[in-house]
Amino acid sequence: MRTFGVEEELLIVDPVTGEPLALADALLAGQDEPTSGLSHELKLEQIETQTRPCHSYGELLQQIRRGRAMANQAARQHGARVAAIATSPLASNTHTTPDPRYAAMLDRFGIIATEQLTCGFHVHTSVESPEEGVVVLDHIRDKLAVLTALTANSPYWRGLPTGFDSYRTQAWNRWPTSGPSSVFGSLTAYRRIVKRLLETRVIMDEGMIYFDARISRNHPTVEVRVADVCLRAEDAALMAVLVRALVETASLEMLDGVEPTAVPTALLRMASWQASNSGLRGDLLDFGDFLPQPAADVVWALVDYLSPVLDDQGELELVKAGISDVLDRGNGAHEQRETAVRYNKRQHDGQTQPGSPPTNEALAAVVGHAAKVTVRGAAADAHKDPAPMLTRVRRP
Repeated sequence: MRTFGVEEELLIVDPVTGEPLALADALLAGQDEPTSGLSHELKLEQIETQTRPCHSYGELLQQIRRGRAMANQAARQHGARVAAIATSPLASNTHTTPDPRYAAMLDRFGIIATEQLTCGFHVHTSVESPEEGVVVLDHIRDKLAVLTALTANSPYWRGLPTGFDSYRTQAWNRWPTSGPSSVFGSLTAYRRIVKRLLETRVIMDEGMIYFDARISRNHPTVEVRVADVCLRAEDAALMAVLVRALVETASLEMLDGVEPTAVPTALLRMASWQASNSGLRGDLLDFGDFLPQPAADVVWALVDYLSPVLDDQGELELVKAGISDVLDRGNGAHEQRETAVRYNKRQHDGQTQPGSPPTNEALAAVVGHAAKVTVRGAAADAHKDPAPMLTRVRRP
């Protein structure tokens, strides 16, 4: 069975006001980042956690909870908390991590880098070779928007309701290489496209190849990057199981001689936009014909597509139960909105003005709720198995 691991970006927040706090340097002081599983990101208001390569949902869930617990313990030492939400509900200035590369990005990309306080969720799944990795990229590209809808967890942006379930997707897609990619066809073609992108000098380095899914530079993996950070750790582990099943299914299709579906990239962008906008609330574009269908039907169609692999790996019932749970209670965006509504009702004796934007106090309640849910079940795993993060490799 393929190994898999994840990277989670978490906001560092004030537990009372809900505002992001530029404390990453303080949280990471004295940490050995290559081995601790905690590291800097673009902004000082966020911290990244990494798991080691895992074999099962249960093992990965424990690692995710451990990373969240470690980050939260470090934050608590400075009066802060961490929250698994993909954008800050409250408006705040951001502070770029003092690093020459990040400083160059800020100078080169202006407001895109200035405002880029977003928290994603990246799933790494092992592949036998870069050649197999490109086959996987070509076969999974038309299904990734479903993962965006399931994980959508960013309905607010700088103090305002956005009308999107995953506004992080919109903010992220301002980078020049972000979004869906075309069918590559071969490793040679993939590397040629990367080389041509670098030759434009629009981007600074290969680390800025921000495709929805890519061959990892540092790990022997395919890296899927379309998801918001998940509010709940168990949902994060569930999404990783789906990604691993996508990778395995793609590899089996290659062995069976099944060609990737040549869906135009413009349609993939439309599917991504729709998933970002409505999440699980309305229609998604079905990955078969790219026509609108109820979101739940499209989600279950993905489970059906992956069911042979999931069944073979003993994960089908786990996935069915997990997906049913997400569809019943809604994604993180739904939970954030519901928290704001409940706060307003409590503050106004059940009387709220329909359509009125949430107050800063309501948004602070959203962050406070998220901070509690982020570490739910995590305390017991805080000191378990202090293994290193994903194994790094050198690519030619």
